[in-house]
Formats: sequence, C-alpha cells, structure tokens
Amino acid sequence: MPNVDHPWLRFYPTGLERFLDYPDIPLYSFLQQSAERYPDRAAIIYYDGASQHELSVSSYQELDRDSDRFASALLKLRITKGDRVAYFLQNSPQLVVAFYGILKAGAVPAPCNPMYSSAELGHQLADSGARLILCDLDLLPTLEELRGCTALEHIIVVGASDEALSFNNQLVSGGPLESLVAVDPTQDLGLLPYTGGTTGVPKGAMLTHRNLVANTVQFARWYQYRQGEEVFICTLPLFHIGGITGAMSVPVAVGATMVLFRRFDPLGVLTAIQGYRASRFLGVPTMYIAILNERTSGSYDLSSLSHCRTSAASLPPMVKRDFDRLVGHEVLIEGYGLTETAPLTHANPINRAKEGSIGLPLPDTEARIVDPDNGEVEMPLGEVGELLVKGPQLMKGYWNKTEETSKAIQEGWLHTGDLARMDEEGYFYIVDRMKDVIIAAGFKVWPREVEEVLCDHPRVRMAAVVGVPDPYRGETVKALVVLKDSPSGAPDESLEQELVGLCRRRLAAYKVPRIFEFKESLPVSAAGKVLKRELTS
Repeated sequence: MPNVDHPWLRFYPTGLERFLDYPDIPLYSFLQQSAERYPDRAAIIYYDGASQHELSVSSYQELDRDSDRFASALLKLRITKGDRVAYFLQNSPQLVVAFYGILKAGAVPAPCNPMYSSAELGHQLADSGARLILCDLDLLPTLEELRGCTALEHIIVVGASDEALSFNNQLVSGGPLESLVAVDPTQDLGLLPYTGGTTGVPKGAMLTHRNLVANTVQFARWYQYRQGEEVFICTLPLFHIGGITGAMSVPVAVGATMVLFRRFDPLGVLTAIQGYRASRFLGVPTMYIAILNERTSGSYDLSSLSHCRTSAASLPPMVKRDFDRLVGHEVLIEGYGLTETAPLTHANPINRAKEGSIGLPLPDTEARIVDPDNGEVEMPLGEVGELLVKGPQLMKGYWNKTEETSKAIQEGWLHTGDLARMDEEGYFYIVDRMKDVIIAAGFKVWPREVEEVLCDHPRVRMAAVVGVPDPYRGETVKALVVLKDSPSGAPDESLEQELVGLCRRRLAAYKVPRIFEFKESLPVSAAGKVLKRELTS
C-alpha cells in the first residue's frame, strides 16, 4: 500500500481513490461483461487508413461469440492450460478475436513483432516453447524459413481461405465453447510479451491475469473513461504491451468502440477522428509528429478528442504544444510504463499535466529514486538516480530466466534502468536510460536533456543524441536532427550555428553537441522509440 505521506497523492485526479479494488477475474471477463451490457454496440470498426473506408464492423456480442468459437477450436487442437500460443499478425479483428480466444482456452498469448526476421522470430518461438502460431498470409514466408526448427505443432493462417487450418475454417469448426478452463488470476499467466529490458537480450515478461486486470482498472480510472460512450482510435500495434493494454484491453473493459487500423496512417487518423467524433487517441510521439506534419491537418475538426496519452518514448514539449493547438484545447499528456509492468506505472493528471514530466505514480503504485551504484541509497529530492517501481501490475518475473529476474526485481522493487528525478510535488521526470548515458571527458551527458533543447527550435521536428568515440574526450556528443521544413534533410548554412547557440544558452558546455548530422528521418521501432543502436552502428 502506498505511503499516505507521498507528495503525489495531493495531486490525484478529483474523485480518484488512493487505493483501488481489483476484481479477482481473468482478463477475458471484461469482454464477457461488455458483451452482456452492450451486445449491439460496435466493438471493432476495422478501418483502412489509406483509403479512409470501413472494412468491417463487429459488435460486442459477435466478438464474444467468435472468441468462444476460437477457444473451442484451440481445445480441439489439444491446446491445454498454460500452453503458449504465438501470434505473428498485423492489427486486425482476427487478432482481437484470437487474443481473447486464447485466454478463454486457458492458454497464454505470446505476441511476436510482425517486423521480425526469421532469426528473431525463431528465437522467440524457441524460448517461449509455443505449440501453435497464428500468422498473416503475407508473413508466412518468414515463418516457413523456420520449418522443422521450432516446437510448433500447428500454424493457423489469417487471410487464407483454402487451407484446413485457416482462421475462418477454425471459427466454423470450433463451435460453441462448452466450458471455460479454470484460471487462477493471481498465478496463471495472461500474457507473455517479450522485451529487451535492461540488458537488451529479449526476455518474456510473465504477466498474470491479475497484473493485466489491475493495470486495466488503473488505466480506466485514471483517465476517467466513460462506460459505453468512448470511441478510441487504435493504431498502436497489438503485439506491443502498450497497444495490448491501452488500445485493446482498456477499450474492451469500458465497452468502447475501437476504430482499429491495420497500420498507422496520419491522414487516416485525422479523417477517423473527425468522422467518428473520436474521444480518445493513444499514440507515441512519432505518431503525433506525423500528424502535425500533414499539410492539411489544420482543416480537420479534432475537438471531440478528450485527453490523449503518449508514452514509449519522450514527448518533446514542442510536439505537445503544437498538437494541443491543433486540437484547440489541452489534450496531449504523457505517461510512463514498461512491458514488465503491464505497462502503465505513471501518468499525468488529466487536468494538471506538467510539461516534460511522466506524471505521478498510479494508485497502489510505489516509486522511488535511488543511487544507480547503490540501490539501497535514496537520492535527495530533485537529484537524478535510477527509478524503481512496484505495484499490482508488476510481472512475476522473466520467463525461464531466474538470474535476470533476481537482478531486475529486488525486494519487490523493479529496477527500471531509467534515470529519473522527482520534484517537490511528486511529479517524475525521465532523464534517460542508464545505458544511454554519454561520458564526455569524465562528465555525464543525458541525451534526452539535449534532445529536448534541440526540439525547442522552431525548425526541428525530431532529434536524437548519441555518444561517438573520441580519442581525447572518450566520447563526444553527436546530434542527429530531422527538420520540419527540409524534406531532403539538408539545412541552410546558419542553422547548425543557431542550434549550437541554443544549446550553449541552456546547457553546460560539455553537453553541447560537437557533431551535427541532418537526416530525412530517424529509425524508430513499432513502439515509436528511436533505435539509437542503428545510429551508432
């Protein structure tokens, strides 16, 4: 239970309790409840962002029925309680049906990134021991490269019509679900997502039904979602924990309509927000940047949007200001989470957000800042240290990795690997990843601090700061910059000096980038994080 003396409790959203009650139910119970309350309400509107057209509409009653049928099909294929069932899919209604069907069969969804190479996919399938996988037809060649190299017994193809193990055939053959497999929410896994964590080695985070239910409740209560009224624009990938919880589990739990995109399309998002009078859009900073870059973005009516959340990567203050201005009122607020925490641990209050802050710890969530070199020593207020968190959303541990688990979770506290500080009101600020810190001439440089200064220049859309080898300083600071107004990436001659001057005015001399490179774009993951390893390789 959180300490009642924590400063952040004074700034919780109005009416939100410090401690919440979490139902002792499997995650799929939220779908059953919404199907009972709102049987005819549209659960999924499958939307083609490129053409701005609806592809299909599924009601809550249909989603619940089809997931029952898929669970029945899995049981007929001898999938048993605790078996891992992988999916290698882009966003689609079939993915949502399969996800809840896997849970109803007592099995564990093991999502795989559809951008994986065969080697990356093979590692995850081998590590999870998945017995069955759902695969998009156009991704089948990648999977077929692994034939005979995994424990897979069945492949169900989504998008095929002439194969016995096509998804549609499984729904037809599954039939009604006679009974649900008994689940212990506190112990049984409800999801096995993979993360690099603090070491960079992909590991499965063992999230129980209890973890996922707790974070769904925390999420819904914090952002004050209205039962049976919300319309979500869902573009986050549903293989990633941010999409699974924020863009699927939470909407289902509150009986929302999900306008589901196969892939993010900025013009499609603008059209869908206006056309459906959407109330919520959860994205990552690169999505908001892409929307702002749309030439016609100012001609759309986005006023229906309530508060929009962003996480996964730092939100440049200028992006928040520009997006709020586009909508016409303050709407974009930052949060923070990890795969290991299902994912949300911090969020800004919806009516008291602080620029640059990840916000306050959620109800029943503890957070502290400790010395990175001695995790038992708490840092003074305002000082930078490693962020530690714990709460009901914290995973059981890493799949089959006892040593890594014991390093990451100590005495109930998860060591996030993120450097952060807390202000006097209990708002937290991420400074950087511990492993991304640049040591220049013995001084520590946190890239995020420099990136935020660069992004305050009116011509800069995105920036990434990395350390590069330097024979004298050990490392030196390099900035890679994407401009708003130069598609070629080529700046005018004076811009670099403007950026140097801006940094010198706001940063210590050793933090000022000595090398600039202007690029058309930066490599980002599906979760919206800049892939800095690709910038330094």
